[in-house]
Amino acid sequence: MSAAEGRTERGGGALRRRRALVILAACGTLLAGCASMPDGGNVKHVSSSHHADGDSQVRVYSVSPQKGEAPAQIVRGFLEATTSDEATFPTAREYLTRSLARRWDPFASTTVLSEGPSAAKAPRRISPPTDDGYSVEVSGARMAEVDSKHAYSPSKGDYSEVFHLTKVDGEWRIDEMPDGLVLGESDFQRIYRPINTYYYAQLGPDADSITDGQNVLVADPVYLRRRIDPVTKTVSALLQGPSGWIDPVVNSSFPRGTRLAPGQHLSVDDSGVLRVRLNARGATAGGKQCVRMAAQVLYTVQDQASAKVGKVELVGPKNRELCAQTREQVAAYQPGRLNGSAKKAYFVDENHRVAAVQRKNESPHPVEGPLGSGKVEMGAVAVNRIENEGAAVSRGRRGLYVASLEGSSAAPTLGDPVLTSKAKHENDRLTAPSWDGLGDLWVADRDPDNPRLLRLRSGKERPDEVRVPDLDKGERIESLRISSDGVRIALRVRERDGQASLQLGRVVRGGTVKKPRVTVEQLRPVAPQLVDVSAASWAGGSRLVVVGRESGSVQQLQYMETDGSVSDQPTLPGITDVTGVAASEDEAKPLLADSEDGIVRLPPDANWKMLTENGSAPAYPG
Repeated sequence: MSAAEGRTERGGGALRRRRALVILAACGTLLAGCASMPDGGNVKHVSSSHHADGDSQVRVYSVSPQKGEAPAQIVRGFLEATTSDEATFPTAREYLTRSLARRWDPFASTTVLSEGPSAAKAPRRISPPTDDGYSVEVSGARMAEVDSKHAYSPSKGDYSEVFHLTKVDGEWRIDEMPDGLVLGESDFQRIYRPINTYYYAQLGPDADSITDGQNVLVADPVYLRRRIDPVTKTVSALLQGPSGWIDPVVNSSFPRGTRLAPGQHLSVDDSGVLRVRLNARGATAGGKQCVRMAAQVLYTVQDQASAKVGKVELVGPKNRELCAQTREQVAAYQPGRLNGSAKKAYFVDENHRVAAVQRKNESPHPVEGPLGSGKVEMGAVAVNRIENEGAAVSRGRRGLYVASLEGSSAAPTLGDPVLTSKAKHENDRLTAPSWDGLGDLWVADRDPDNPRLLRLRSGKERPDEVRVPDLDKGERIESLRISSDGVRIALRVRERDGQASLQLGRVVRGGTVKKPRVTVEQLRPVAPQLVDVSAASWAGGSRLVVVGRESGSVQQLQYMETDGSVSDQPTLPGITDVTGVAASEDEAKPLLADSEDGIVRLPPDANWKMLTENGSAPAYPG
């Protein structure tokens, strides 16, 4: 084997892209007045390092195997071909024997490596040499896996698989290898995009505490290819059902086994109508169930369709109409309907009163009611989603108070705390509280002798302890944020080594109204690349903004998806010494941060601006 043949190739495809032919899909956006593609000149090879995530004009086409290529070259060519914009990878299959080409399933899973995969002759210890073939080791540093339902999950460790080759008519071809794809991170981000599929929250007996509690849509993020029949693939992913992690706390309105009728390529027509033909299983639904199905389709597809979806028509075999729903008709099912309007931003002012500000040029002022009186000095605040009630922990973090935000603050009566921590030290007492959209209040007591996660139904009832089975001995909750839908909770957990990680737990609700049973299960990392997380806040249906630092790095703010992947949102401007952050699930609201200079805000498409120099602990409703 030559030195060139055995050379590893890394860097997200920067060297591997020597095979891929790149053309511009729409020159008009790049060159004003461009009428046609040029028919002369040289074809240039573009490395994937130049393929920006948002570079939707770049398409990659693969190249067939060439005569006389060595085994490692064949494997590299195959890996390159799988990064192309081909629906079923016909060129990639040319690198395989006929038998393997027929049975290889590229959609079984996707392994994401931090850099492009390496391909070199397999060491003897991995694959002993044989007389009838050749083995190539494909390896790299694993960072994530995407399963057959398109769900992303972080996964660290070494990746190593053996690709076996044999000669077919004198040319090397791959005859054994695993199903699925293996991609470098840059190629993965170029080819795939995160979208939200939507399912209904299972709120158990708590569904009765709100209007239409059975119809609360929850975002389940998945990764789909950007350019390959996006609307059809999006609906197909929705019909597959929720991903494994969130499945126990949501459900789909589609009958089990519902799939698209064969031969469809879905698109939104010029009138904004999406017509979806379902198989016989799906056609069994009718009435209210079909309306719920249409709502799921409309809000899921809107994330992927280039045109606004104004109406969904669901039909069965032979085009028998099941139901048709306009956007206006399913408005009551809109995701995030429990978020609240976030009319104001709240914080604790220099006099340790709960204060609020509504408009960017407005001066902050103490809230109405006892929390704004200053009779008890406060250290952190949370406001319910309809903004008529607040909860605040005292300055020393010992007591939790709940009070109305309406009425005069001239002679307020605060009353006794609804919860008191017995811990000796302030940092071992109560966290800042958080409200879900059902009107329940969540808080953690960090008391080393009795650490607990607690829920106060309606914000006033006796605190119920919520079990978190995945918390190990020596770990505790340092802060928390509950989602508006009430089935997901972000926990900042202090590990045994003293550093903090961000974990997402699913909230399982059961029991009865009189005897509820609530647990937080299956904690999973949201920001696995950060060794120490100092703050986090919900910033959308499936997105959080996180403050933390990587190993050996400085503090940074970034958006993360709830599945642990880095969001495709723009990079946030740098800011130093952030101790708290507040975002609204209404993504139009500015981000707030508690910095060394005071509370600052980040309006859309702007830089950080001062909100107040004399305040701390900013919070939006929630």
